[in-house]
Amino acid sequence: MNNIMDFLPPLFAIFGVVLISLAWKAYNWSWLKPKKMEKYLTEQGLQGSNYKFLYGDIKEIQRLTKEERSKRMENSHQIVPRILPYFHQMVQQYGKLSYIWFGPTPRLIVTDPDMIKEILSDKSGCFGKIKGNPLGNLLATGILSYEGDKWAKHRKIINPAFHQEKLKMMLPAFYTSCCEMVDKWLNSIPEGSCELDVWPDLQNVTADVISRTGFGSSYEEGRQIFRLQKEQAGLVVQANQSIYIPGLRFLPTKSNKRMKEIHGEVRALVRDMILKREKTMRAGEAPTNDLLGLLMESNFKEIKEGGNSKVGITIDEVIEECKLFYFAGQETTATLLAWTMVALSMHQDWQQKAREEVMQVFGSNKPEYDGLNKLKVVTMILNEILRLYPPACILMRETYKKVKLGEVILPPGVQLTLAMLLIHHNRELWGEDAEEFNPQRFSEGVSKATKNLVLFFPFGWGPRLCIAQNFAILESKMALAMILQHFSFELSSTYIHAPYTIAVLQPQYGVQLVIRKI
Repeated sequence: MNNIMDFLPPLFAIFGVVLISLAWKAYNWSWLKPKKMEKYLTEQGLQGSNYKFLYGDIKEIQRLTKEERSKRMENSHQIVPRILPYFHQMVQQYGKLSYIWFGPTPRLIVTDPDMIKEILSDKSGCFGKIKGNPLGNLLATGILSYEGDKWAKHRKIINPAFHQEKLKMMLPAFYTSCCEMVDKWLNSIPEGSCELDVWPDLQNVTADVISRTGFGSSYEEGRQIFRLQKEQAGLVVQANQSIYIPGLRFLPTKSNKRMKEIHGEVRALVRDMILKREKTMRAGEAPTNDLLGLLMESNFKEIKEGGNSKVGITIDEVIEECKLFYFAGQETTATLLAWTMVALSMHQDWQQKAREEVMQVFGSNKPEYDGLNKLKVVTMILNEILRLYPPACILMRETYKKVKLGEVILPPGVQLTLAMLLIHHNRELWGEDAEEFNPQRFSEGVSKATKNLVLFFPFGWGPRLCIAQNFAILESKMALAMILQHFSFELSSTYIHAPYTIAVLQPQYGVQLVIRKI
């Protein structure tokens, strides 16, 4: 007993030191460091909100967002105050380069095209992806989140799958999926016209396209993965709306447990698909005209040429690339088509121009690759939709070391909000009609419309430009051309214009249209 008592004072002392150390680290993280950062930023001439202990501006961001979503807006494209109310307010109050606080971390709102070019080109190696809440990795990692040599290796292996000749091979899959949607709509209109909520069908057709072109299966076989990824996206967005406190992800909360369950289920489903494909490929029996086959073929080739497996990517990394393609590929194109149909319903003159072009190029025939590339008016319309309703409204980066941005010197650990939606709707940059639907601005191409400035970057910009951009645009052209060949459409009286974000910018209450056969 005496021996035990002899050990207690030192144990209590050690325990006390540990507690004091942890308390000091917590105090430094939640108060001293943010206040020091705030002083540094103001000394650089920057303005923004005052830091509030622990939460920063999170509660105000959530309050304003909830308030805006509760309002009914007009059928207009002036969506910035609804989608990014706090950012919009800060820029109006403090200027084009202002900052807010996301928990104890400063977020600089960047709306200057030259600064955005510098950040996205990242020639200095000072700007990178945010090392935020690790729970986001449960949705997908892949090439989108990698940096440096790992990113370069994945990009090299994935690139061949998105070459022009490979995209041509996928066109029949695009057509088959779109045919099923068109046939469903034709059967829903026995005569005259009917009202349809096209949003679920647009989500289904883009999911079907991903399943067919990605994995050679139909949407029915892939629907479980889509359902799980969609649920996971909602949980990730919910987690990212609050401050990340290191270690909290290990707590057995209901949300944390569900996210880990989904992560395991999706990985198991995708792994099973990959292993089956690998087995058939080794036997020389598997098709290589879908993205999974092309990716694995490219990986095998890289390993063979390099002489060892280290130059390739692992099966776990293939799984993450597939998860990313499943989620990003489906959601981006579905929202692009949804907002295009909404805008063409609001602007019947452009709907007619687009239909006349489609009929002139294809008539009632099946759309083919060369013809889709000749659709100038349709391309102008899609670019204008991507300007007004970009799938991702902001891009995030972080300073990895001390760096000069414009005339400002930033320390490491500052998050940079590249406010894409604010830039795309900026009247100083686009003219007085910046918040109006005017595809004519793209009549001479993107470079002419943007005066070669970084004003338009719905798929990112620079070396990290979205690898699947051409895939998404080609798929959207095919779907839109076939819809215009068979139908005219206008907004239903039940349609509520309510853009909102869950990972991507989507219609909150669906897209109710009155559809007519042509």
